[in-house]
Order: sequence, then structure tokens, then C-alpha cells
Amino acid sequence: MGARFIGWGTAVPDRVVTNDELSLTMETSDTWIQERTGIRERRIGGTAKSLGVLAGRAALDDAGVRAEDIDFLVLATTTPDRITPSTSALIAHELGLDCPAMDLNAACSGFMYAVRTAYGLLETGNKRILVIGAENLSRWVDWTDRNTAVLLADGAGATVLEYDPSENDLLSFVLGADGADADLLTCEHGGFFTMDGKEVFRRAVRVVVDSAQKALEMAGITAADLSLIIPHQANVRIIQAACQRLGIEMERAVVVLDRYGNTSSASIPLAFADARANDRVHKGDYALLTGFGAGMTWASAVVRWSR
Repeated sequence: MGARFIGWGTAVPDRVVTNDELSLTMETSDTWIQERTGIRERRIGGTAKSLGVLAGRAALDDAGVRAEDIDFLVLATTTPDRITPSTSALIAHELGLDCPAMDLNAACSGFMYAVRTAYGLLETGNKRILVIGAENLSRWVDWTDRNTAVLLADGAGATVLEYDPSENDLLSFVLGADGADADLLTCEHGGFFTMDGKEVFRRAVRVVVDSAQKALEMAGITAADLSLIIPHQANVRIIQAACQRLGIEMERAVVVLDRYGNTSSASIPLAFADARANDRVHKGDYALLTGFGAGMTWASAVVRWSR
């Protein structure tokens, strides 16, 4: 059994919201935000559907496959356009797909949960799975709350996973969830995101390091073998702390949150696309993809790029 990533695509809204713009409506500043989060600006706009369609279409084009070649669509999103029907069904229709489609919500771990789900679907006989992470987080943000408003943003990323009997990009997975931490980061129906930032930081570093170490061990490699770590883009301090504990230099970490903010399930594919655009990804390289999110959920995977 093997699976390869054969195509990638991303989409972000046109509107750029800078830290200086946020400082006009809340008690904050560009310096305060950058020092605590690493974020300079973020993209705001669109919907999970509209952004997901753009990213999905780009991934299909990059893979060189047609809509009829896709056997299943898995959409990771925390912010579906409606309670029902699923946003994945709407995206599938727009893309001209004739296959099953489902939404998956594991918060900021969602993309990696969706990749793991896609791998299982390939094991059961499917040939190609379209995986999308798409978020419209700004719809659920209280723009007077600097604990969340400076962090959350909108965007989408997608990949096509293809069954391959001879090569395998995915060497290990470690996923988990702990509902005891549910109230640390939450959003009620009709409400806004709320977060205990200090406690989320502490626990996030712990679960990232633990799941990453297990994933490396399962893959039979060490942190020294990694060319890149592609983490969920929540806060640069979390990335720095996790890298330090794992013994990975920050030079090997892909960081895009300075431009995009926290895009939840879209953040890992957005980071990969940036690494690819800057020639940081090469055939045979090992990479650690790792995320965490509300729930609390976490997910790490070791990847060896085949193309």
C-alpha cells in the first residue's frame, strides 16, 4: 500500500488586514502583535465553499487530473457555510465531481486528520482522493477581542492523494484528541471564538512534541533526518518552542503566519505551498507535518516526498 501527493493548490482572499488596521479598532499595535504572535497581516474574505473551490481546482490542475478522476472528496473545515448541507457537497458540485463528499472537523488539526482519512480510503480501493482544508474564521471572530482577532484569518489549501503500489509518501501518523481541554478554545452556535491563550500555548507545545516524537520513531528516522518541519501556523512562539524541544533549527521550519495568520485547517497546505514555491522541497526529502487544535486535537505525520 502506498499513497503519493500528486497535486497541490491554495487560495486566499484578496483583502489584506494589517496589524496597524486592527490597532484602529482595538487596544493593540503592530509591535504588540508581532512580538506575541509573529503575525504582520492576514487575509479576510470569501467563504469555506468559495475558497475551497479555488484551492481544489488548483490542486486538480496541478495534479493533471480531471474531475471524473476523483473518487472521494474530504473537506476539513471548522467553519462550514451552513449546518447542513455539507460544504463538501457544495464544493464537489462546483468542481464537477461525481463522487462521495464529506466534511470533517478536527479544528486546526483538520487537514492532517483528512489526509489520514484519505489514506484509509485509498486502502479500501479508491484511486484518488481530493483533500481540502478551507476556513472562513473571520465570520466567527469578535473584532474587539484582541485575544482572537489578531490571530484568526481565512484561506484554503488542497491536495490530491493517489494510490501507488510502489511508492509511499506517508510513513507514519500519530493522531489524538482530549475532550477534557474543550473549553480552552471554543465557539458556540451563534457566538464567537474564545480562547485561553496561555493554557493553549502550554498544552499545544506538549502535544506537538509528543506526537512528533512518536511519528518520527514510527517512521524509523530522527529529527536530524528532517529537511523541513511544516507546522500548523498558530503562533510563532509555539513553533519556536516545539522546534527547540525537538532539536530542530528554526531554519528548517516553514513559517507563513506572518502573512496569513492562523487559517486553521488551511495552514499546513499553505505552508507547504510556500516551501514548494521557494524550492525548499525536493524528491526524497523527509518532512514532519504537525498540527494541533481545539478539542484538543493533534496530528503529526512523517512524509518522504516522491516528486
